[in-house]
Amino acid sequence: MFIAALKNKLLTLLKKLPPSVTALLLQFAAFALAMLGVRMLDIQFTPLPFALLCGLIAISFSHFAGLARWWLPIQLLFAPALVLMLKLNIPPGVFLAAFFILLVVYWSTFRTQVPLYLSSNKVWHALENFLPDAKAGFRFIDLGSGLGGVLTHLANVRPDGYYSGVESAPLPFLWSWLRIRAYRNCEVHWGSLWECDLAKYDVVFAYLSPVPMKQLWHKASAEMRPETVFISSTFSVPDQAPHETMQVDDLHHSTLLIWRM
Repeated sequence: MFIAALKNKLLTLLKKLPPSVTALLLQFAAFALAMLGVRMLDIQFTPLPFALLCGLIAISFSHFAGLARWWLPIQLLFAPALVLMLKLNIPPGVFLAAFFILLVVYWSTFRTQVPLYLSSNKVWHALENFLPDAKAGFRFIDLGSGLGGVLTHLANVRPDGYYSGVESAPLPFLWSWLRIRAYRNCEVHWGSLWECDLAKYDVVFAYLSPVPMKQLWHKASAEMRPETVFISSTFSVPDQAPHETMQVDDLHHSTLLIWRM
């Protein structure tokens, strides 16, 4: 009874953490358990088989902790990959540079669980269909605007509108900020999409991930005005059927889900 209660408390605690943090903690737990087992049984392992043992334990822990399926191969291969990388004798500066590049590109992905997704050109063209037909000065916002492709495309084809973007990762923000400087009807802000007032916009577009969609829908429902349009690329809102969908014939078979507020 005590063990079951402790297990439930641990699972509850882990679910409150970002999945990346949970995965790392489970790797530490797997290493500790593997070390304990090896010492108790007095078994001699070379580094790679020991790393594989850690991976097997980590994948088991991850399954019971309820991590998404795509985490399982990462958990299995993390320790073996670390051992193999150490054997290559790569200079530490390479790892530092790689970490810095990933940091400025993905920034708070570990917390928000929203990676950098880039919309295709065909999605940009599809979005033209949802801009107001006869309303000069309408406002459009891209939540998570990435490299600014959506904004610059729409600004070219519909210069009668005003296009805003918000991006939290430093490098994509800098890229898009430089990119839109030639456009008088574009702006991009570095910050959190949760700080945006959606009441200002006629069309709100998001290409995020499944994780924030429920919370984003609550925000859109509370702030957006009647007769405005909320569009999500690919990711649906739980328990909220879209009023309209549009299939896009691009590499990812994207689908635009449209809600008219």
